[in-house]
Amino acid sequence: MVEILRPEGNVDDQDPGLQLVHLLRAVTVELDLFAAGFADLNGLHPTDVRALIHLLDAGRAGVTATPGWLGAQLGVNSASTTALIDRLERLKLVRRERDTRDRRRVLLAVTDEATTLGWAFFGPLINGMISAMRSFDDEELTAVRRFLLAMRDVAAAGRRTQRQSAAER
Repeated sequence: MVEILRPEGNVDDQDPGLQLVHLLRAVTVELDLFAAGFADLNGLHPTDVRALIHLLDAGRAGVTATPGWLGAQLGVNSASTTALIDRLERLKLVRRERDTRDRRRVLLAVTDEATTLGWAFFGPLINGMISAMRSFDDEELTAVRRFLLAMRDVAAAGRRTQRQSAAER
C-alpha cells in the first residue's frame, strides 16, 4: 500500500502556502510542457533541453562548463553525458573547445545557432512574461524574486537529500 503523505501540521488544501506550492507546480508543468514542445519540434530529448539551459545559465554566470560539470548538473553518468554532448554537437547546438590554460580540459559552449533557435521559439514566451511582470511594482518583484530563490534552494536541498538517501540504500 502506498502511504500518502500530507503536509506537516494542520495544513489543508485552503492553506495559502500550500496553494502557492500548487501554483508553483502548475507553472513548472506549463514550462516543462512548453520545453517539451521545443524538444519535439527540434528532435531533442528533454534532457538535451535541460543541458542547453544549464549551459546558457553557466555562460551568463561566468561559470566554466565542462562535461563533468554538465553531468553533475543533470545528474547523469559520464557515458550519458558524452552521448548527450555528441548529440548536441552533431545538431550544431553545442561545441567542444580546448581550455587554453589546460589543453587536456574540454569546455562546452552553446553555439550561436542554438541561441537563435531558442530565441525563435522561447522569445515570445519570455517577452510575454516580461510584459506581465510590468504590472508589478519594484517592491512586489523583489518579493517574488526572494520567494523564487527560496523555493529554488528548497528544491535543490530536497534533490541533494534524495540523492544521498538513494546512495545509502
